[in-house]
Amino acid sequence: MEQHNEEEPINFGRSLIVPSVQELAKQPITNIPPRYVHHDPHHASDNAPAPAPTPSVPVIDLRYLFVEASGSLAYSSELNKLHTASKEWGFFQVINHGISESLLEDFKREILSFFNLPMEEKLKLWQEEDNHEGFGQLFVVSEDQKLDWSDMFYITTLPHNLRKSQLFQNLPQVLREKFEAYSMEMKRLAVAILGQMALALGMDTHEMTELFQDGVQSVRMNYYPPCPQPEMALGFSSHSDADALTILYQLNQAAGLQIRKDGNWVTVKPRPDALVVNVGDILEIISNGVYKSIEHRVIVNSDDKRMSVATFYSSNMGTELGPARSLVAKHNVANYRRVPLDAYFKGFFARKLDGKSYLDFMKLHQH
Repeated sequence: MEQHNEEEPINFGRSLIVPSVQELAKQPITNIPPRYVHHDPHHASDNAPAPAPTPSVPVIDLRYLFVEASGSLAYSSELNKLHTASKEWGFFQVINHGISESLLEDFKREILSFFNLPMEEKLKLWQEEDNHEGFGQLFVVSEDQKLDWSDMFYITTLPHNLRKSQLFQNLPQVLREKFEAYSMEMKRLAVAILGQMALALGMDTHEMTELFQDGVQSVRMNYYPPCPQPEMALGFSSHSDADALTILYQLNQAAGLQIRKDGNWVTVKPRPDALVVNVGDILEIISNGVYKSIEHRVIVNSDDKRMSVATFYSSNMGTELGPARSLVAKHNVANYRRVPLDAYFKGFFARKLDGKSYLDFMKLHQH
């Protein structure tokens, strides 16, 4: 029997083991296997012209928020842009984010070689039956469920006591070193953005700090191979994120991320100097519904692979998830229920991805 140490990492969920899509895509196939065929009612109209030209996702210049004096016109204007983007889009790109170009380039190089490891090496890092961390897919709860045209590597990074240390130790050494630096930078950036959001919301800033100073962070590396029938597949099924804030680093310029805006799917065009940030369900709940966690998905193409790294930042373990008390006092109503954070996560990972159904469960329907 294996001996478990005292501080056992929390197991947030499990997912059924599925084949590697990257390996499948290396074969000379013209038709994708039936399990990857999505009969998505929204798919057919994706290429139809939108009723009106859709503006692209807002771009926030963080230099104005992090460097300018908080009373200045430039600061107030950018804070207002952040507030509007979080309310109306739930997605925005950030430039001048302060993460060094060399760290991003080094990390990118290591991830490319990580996904190019031979299959026998990857199998040592594959998911296990009872835990969804490692290579594989998430949210696979039944054998007849449709699968996404992607492989991912998912790992909990912070706080340290939640890590599966065995998984970390088995990562290639240089990747592990870059990963440590990257995850700390992502935490710093997430906490800084959340601090500005607290100000924009008129929330008690100490409340935001207490919720997020030692937050749970996990990282999902995504590999979307070229697909012979892209119109029939999805790289990632439609969902909203369970966390507070997601920061996405797109490793190449292949577009694929789409967000649902006013009933249309809008493609987020990657900017080489930007990171994509989106509001997750936890932040929608904490903001009492002012900020919106938006449904998004990934489509694939027949020519290019697409790679990205999503870093999810959530509140501290042991906290109760619910609307910020300072905002409930301000709004005179709580729009969401309160649950312990670990119970919330376990409920999320136990379900098949289905748009925003889990957030709907958290809503208190006012009569």
